[in-house]
Amino acid sequence: MIVGQTLHTTRAEIYRALVEATAFGARAIIARMEEYDVPIERVVCCGGIAEKNDLFMQVYADVIGMPMLTAGSPQTPALGAAIAAAVAAGLGAGGYDRFEAAQERMTSLGARSFVPNREAHTVYDELYALYLELHDTFGAVPGARAELPALMKRLLALRERVSA
Repeated sequence: MIVGQTLHTTRAEIYRALVEATAFGARAIIARMEEYDVPIERVVCCGGIAEKNDLFMQVYADVIGMPMLTAGSPQTPALGAAIAAAVAAGLGAGGYDRFEAAQERMTSLGARSFVPNREAHTVYDELYALYLELHDTFGAVPGARAELPALMKRLLALRERVSA
């Protein structure tokens, strides 16, 4: 769902809204993991988007509020398979006895990282609260009902404040 469009909404704004939506989804996943005492110490991104789309990476950093680090290998899935093979082979065959040991020796971080912009993160905190209201209303929480007219007015007020 895209909320807040007008007759003047551009393709670029729709694209950005879709990127932001996926970032809000990632933030919700991280929050859920932390609710269950799974600490998230860092986020390391790999693949084409991480290597080719700076806007995407910066939006993620701004929405999540954590630096987005990049993997040192352009073939991270293949490297993961190699790590598993090295652990399966074991220490006696030239491999590793633990995944942690294999990861320490076989992986690295890339040179590029994206640091959150604190001002943008503050705005995204407000947008994330609106996202959660809509998320819960349209499926996640039975019986949840956002006050949609008020939500739209809050969204418009936020846009006006940020645009000024």
